[in-house]
Amino acid sequence: MDLTQINYERIDEVAWITLNRPNKLNAFTQVMMDEWRRLLTSLTNDKTCRVIVTKGEGRAWSAGVDLSIFQETKIEPGYKMYEDGLEIMRLHENCPQVTIAMLNGFCFTGAMEIMMSFDLIISANEAIIGDTHAKWGIRPTWGMTQRLQHQVGLRKAKELSFTAQSISGIEASKIGLVNSSYPLKDLKNAVDDLIKNIINNSGPAIGSIKKLYQFGSENTLKEGIEYESKFKMNIKDKMEDLKNFKNKI
Repeated sequence: MDLTQINYERIDEVAWITLNRPNKLNAFTQVMMDEWRRLLTSLTNDKTCRVIVTKGEGRAWSAGVDLSIFQETKIEPGYKMYEDGLEIMRLHENCPQVTIAMLNGFCFTGAMEIMMSFDLIISANEAIIGDTHAKWGIRPTWGMTQRLQHQVGLRKAKELSFTAQSISGIEASKIGLVNSSYPLKDLKNAVDDLIKNIINNSGPAIGSIKKLYQFGSENTLKEGIEYESKFKMNIKDKMEDLKNFKNKI
């Protein structure tokens, strides 16, 4: 696959995706979004891939959509870049792999919207995260107002959006926007440790549990409980795991 604005590396069962426009703080372009979508689509069908990690090159995870694009068009339904963004988030939320955002730096607006679609978010303390739609007079279109209130609560979400003020990785961890934060120098080791803890467990079980969580996030509690009670998991490695129970505790 030809990639010009994204770097891709595969190490054993882990796919490493790097947003790679460091001179533009990894701001999204149509080329980047198309490459990202195609790569995720391919990985979704790769049964040998267990974890997908996405990070940014240089000082940013991503500054969001390249503002120069707004001089030419609006990122709205029907526009390919808009549709690619939605598909990237759908793939994050529904692929069988565990998706991890490794937040190494700046993360603004559209990038924050996409960040919230990952299963897990591990941030550098030094990362700067913000919803700046109101600052630039841009309407959210990738789910900011819906995901943010579910992840940090309605009033905190309104505060972040209305003020357009940014928060650090440390503050993001305190309000539950990210799972945890570490000094930037320790970020990679923290993500590596998390990956090891994930890969020690059953991949099919994690994929099935992820489906249950995703259903619950989109439906009522009553519907989610009923769905879980009827859900059938085809986990071929279950018996082997049970045989090795003593070695896993």
